Amino acid sequence: MPADAPRRTFTRAELESFRDAEVPDLLPDADAPPLRLLFVGINPGLWTAATRTHFAHPGNRFYPALLRAGIVTRPIDPAAGMTDEDRDHLRSRGIGITNVVRRATAKASELTAEEYRAGGAALVETVRRVRPAVVAIAGITAYRAAFGLPRAVPGRQPEPLADAELWVVPNPSGLNAHETVASLADAYAAAARAAGVI
Repeated sequence: MPADAPRRTFTRAELESFRDAEVPDLLPDADAPPLRLLFVGINPGLWTAATRTHFAHPGNRFYPALLRAGIVTRPIDPAAGMTDEDRDHLRSRGIGITNVVRRATAKASELTAEEYRAGGAALVETVRRVRPAVVAIAGITAYRAAFGLPRAVPGRQPEPLADAELWVVPNPSGLNAHETVASLADAYAAAARAAGVI
């Protein structure tokens, strides 16, 4: 989105109309470099569903953290929806984005244990299909719930996920108040270095 373009806003009713919607994964197309690093969110928020853009809420620190870490080389402001150029930039860097659970909710707490488990199984199939070098799941609680590992800790995991090196990194939501753009960038950079992105 150009710097002088107005930021899109939504009414509560508009956002609610996107409840349970799905957001397409951002994955390489046939002409893109191989997928090196697959970021995995918990599930789409309503703003993400409205813009069809992962981590799109204006309070989310995902893209600022990617920039600070050197994972992307130019700013991305997805609040009004990611541009084709933004998507191409991520793909050119070997970056993909998906979610554990596909349906949009206002809060992750609305998801059920069954949805997390089914999402974990679906994620394994996605990773087998797209074959990233590294998977980075953004949220320890989601990882524990999806894979039945209540004592898992953040960082590199001891077991791969469908042959991909697996990291659990902090969730970039503004609700995750004890994380900063700097601390998120440090965690994301560790996974990106393992994937050969930086």
